[in-house]
Amino acid sequence: MARSKSEKEPGRIKQMWQVFQMTRRSDPGIVWYLILSFLVPVAVSIVLSVWLTPGNVISIILFVVTGVLAGVLLVLVVLGRRAERAAYTQISGQPGAVGAVLKNGLRRSWIGNEEPIGFSPKTKDAVYRAVGRPGVVLIGEGPRSRTQPMLDKERANIVRLLPNVPVHLLYVGPDVEALPLHKIPAALRKFPRKLTKAEVMQVDKRLTSVGKVKGFRIPAGIDPQRLRAPRPR
Repeated sequence: MARSKSEKEPGRIKQMWQVFQMTRRSDPGIVWYLILSFLVPVAVSIVLSVWLTPGNVISIILFVVTGVLAGVLLVLVVLGRRAERAAYTQISGQPGAVGAVLKNGLRRSWIGNEEPIGFSPKTKDAVYRAVGRPGVVLIGEGPRSRTQPMLDKERANIVRLLPNVPVHLLYVGPDVEALPLHKIPAALRKFPRKLTKAEVMQVDKRLTSVGKVKGFRIPAGIDPQRLRAPRPR
């Protein structure tokens, strides 16, 4: 058992280092974020130990150890989130980038698919769909001037099929007001909840039965799901 554990440890450390190196290439400030993430909990623990238990060496040591452990945990959390954001930044602008987010970045309460429900072979503009408690969310990938008619068409189809289900629109593209890739999950959570979990499954099943677009894949190369920092055990 000891040998097996020692063999796994270098793998995790190497993976974390690769994640850090990848993130630093597109996010130079990651070094300072990680340093602050570690030092702030340690500093807080030292201050609290001196204030609450002055002169008690054992309590001070326990506070410091707790601060170090909290710092390590916070470093892993920050590294994971910044790495995911860096990965999305690298695929931003590529056809299928929204599909990568819907495949890897959504919570279990949402049902998303990496394949678009509509796209233009000429311009590579696409429309993606996510189904959750707020209803149906259509996401346009490409300039809004070109994706707006595509979104309106898909919304009309959904309203005709499911008239009582709310339909929301999001835009991801080169426009100034467009939504960045890494903010898609947060934008989905802001919509008010209208459906139950059972209704979400029914809506997705009904929409999926209508059909889907084939022959369209997410960008090759970086998989944001694999670039998250390993969770501490």
